[in-house]
Amino acid sequence: MGLTRNSHQGGPVNGPLLIAKEAESDRVIALAGNPNVGKSTVFNALTGMNQHTGNWPGKTVASAQGRHVYREQGYIIVDLPGTYSLMAHSAEEEVARNFICFGRADATVVVCDATCLERNLNLVLQAIEITPRVIVCVNLMDEAKRKGIQINLNRLEEMLGVPVVGASARSGKGLESLSEQISRSVNGETSKAPIKIVYTAPIEEALQTLTPVVEEKLISLEKPISSRWVALQMLEADEGLHQPLTDYLGFDLSKDEAIQKTLAGLSAIFERYGLPMARLQDKVVSCIVRTAERICRSTVSCQRSDYNAWDRRLDRLLTSRFTGLPVMLLLLGFIFWLTITGANELSQWLSTGLFWIGDRLTEGLLWLGTPPWVESLLVQGGYRVLAWVVSVMLPPMAIFFPLFTLLEDFGYLPRVAFNLDHSFQKAHTCGKQALTICMGFGCNAAGVIGCRIIDSPRERLIAILTNNFAPCNGRLPTIIALIAMFFASGVIAPLQSAVSAFLLVGVIVLGVGITFLVSRLLSGTILKGIPSSFALELPPYRRPQIGRVILRSVFDRTLFVLGRAAAVAAPAGLVIWLFANIEISGQSLLLHCAQFLDPLARLMGMDGVILFAFILGFPANEIVIPIILMSYMATGHLIDFESYSALKELLVANGWTPLTAVCTILFSLLHWPCSTTCLTIHKETGSWKWTAAAMLIPTLIGVGACMLITMLTRIIC
Repeated sequence: MGLTRNSHQGGPVNGPLLIAKEAESDRVIALAGNPNVGKSTVFNALTGMNQHTGNWPGKTVASAQGRHVYREQGYIIVDLPGTYSLMAHSAEEEVARNFICFGRADATVVVCDATCLERNLNLVLQAIEITPRVIVCVNLMDEAKRKGIQINLNRLEEMLGVPVVGASARSGKGLESLSEQISRSVNGETSKAPIKIVYTAPIEEALQTLTPVVEEKLISLEKPISSRWVALQMLEADEGLHQPLTDYLGFDLSKDEAIQKTLAGLSAIFERYGLPMARLQDKVVSCIVRTAERICRSTVSCQRSDYNAWDRRLDRLLTSRFTGLPVMLLLLGFIFWLTITGANELSQWLSTGLFWIGDRLTEGLLWLGTPPWVESLLVQGGYRVLAWVVSVMLPPMAIFFPLFTLLEDFGYLPRVAFNLDHSFQKAHTCGKQALTICMGFGCNAAGVIGCRIIDSPRERLIAILTNNFAPCNGRLPTIIALIAMFFASGVIAPLQSAVSAFLLVGVIVLGVGITFLVSRLLSGTILKGIPSSFALELPPYRRPQIGRVILRSVFDRTLFVLGRAAAVAAPAGLVIWLFANIEISGQSLLLHCAQFLDPLARLMGMDGVILFAFILGFPANEIVIPIILMSYMATGHLIDFESYSALKELLVANGWTPLTAVCTILFSLLHWPCSTTCLTIHKETGSWKWTAAAMLIPTLIGVGACMLITMLTRIIC
């Protein structure tokens, strides 16, 4: 049923959306809905794309596009950011509202959750006010059935006056009917009159006066837009809508003399009814909510009063003041234990195999008569660094990402935000920052992009500046390896993975704690402000689709992150080889640079080689350890190690102590973001100043923390 030939990722939430059409005859369909209603699942089913779906609010922060073909007609489906309302208070709501209003979509599909229809109808009613070409897709009908919730879809369609389709997008049920209704709507084959929201007496009286004047100004334009809706927005004086509306119409409607005169005269109506203009939007919202309640009373019935009892019992464990945080830490430790246990052997096998291939490449190049220095540059430099990155990163990612995605699909991530919200409030920031930290564990660049879900610009900037304190997948292997070599190797073998996981959780808790401290410092100094409130939906727990989770995490996350690292690692390997093999006064350029940095590094509990490795690792954190090894061996290329014990022997032989390991772990946690993250920060903030701040803040903290620990250790010991 669905076919994708062209896919396009729309612009950022505060930018324009570009529609990529394959043919001029393609029709544009807007796909809207509350967060966590299965909107992206509907999108995937219609287009065949693999847009990342997740069981937590605020996931879609950009608008994906895909092509759907039904009965030889092409449709461009635009997956808008999830939003609870079109009364825009956030960047996502602005994108959804502006596209529905001004994007010239041929139809708008609003996806609803059958298990909580009343809340979802608020968005439906607002969309119908803007455009009559609305199709309501009541998704998750299978879940509603399991919970004993019955919805009279025919009655719902009759009351809304627009097509209503029941669906279970995960299993594909109802999507054929949805395609049929989309086709009928864009071809003008629906003849019902959409519902008209009746507001309170003063608002209706004002609309009856203002709407004809607005309609007179718009009637000559060949741009479909509701005059009544425009009049309502002018009454509310929505500043966020002023510029988009002006751009769409081509002139400033608010400056029209007749409009200004009419608006001035309407104040007497509100004074007569005793309704302050400041409360106008509250009255509008309450009328929409009451309309949604009335519709649901007539269309929804529930046979079981305890339909969500299991969710509530589980929430008492996972979100309790006393058990929420301990359970969260135990789950995190369990995930890392599985990751460490499974990745150790896999990394060794993969490393052995890739280095064996490298030896064969060397033999082949020499057999072809390749100059030795060219062979060394390509294989000992580029290939071996690439092999190291792949063997170190792939196994833990292949385990961590699926486990993390299972928690996401299950619906646990919003509970993490709920548990940490009080701490973020104390830091004068937003609880949604917990979700961006979770994204940062995979990739800090993804975490920075995820900060778009935070409505307040001030709090969003704080989240961007502190996201680097969540150790990404490029830094975790280094931290895990050093923990295993220097702090877990002394315990009996069966407990080594558990001890490593416990210590790794401690490192991550330290990173989160520093996030709180830095966030509070920023909110009290250069980014002062009062913490905003936000509504966080706790979605129902759902059984994860294990097969789909594994495929999605492997292709969408593991291979994506690995590909990014590999693309950087190979060229970086060539540069590192040049540093290691170009000699000045009998020493390599790499060692000269390391010796220059050595005095500062010694104050930080490390040495110049380690510090220079972090500097050269700016393109990708994954290559820090390879640079250290190459420097210590003074061979100009990497060699394979059979075990952590052999690697530890090399490090100890070059002066490493437990203090060196602690400081290296700490600096790995706290140092500057990688190049990809820095470019992402600049793109999100539009400022090199804030990008520099995002680099400087963690670096100064990292240098200071390492110096403090080194000084205290030397005083005590």
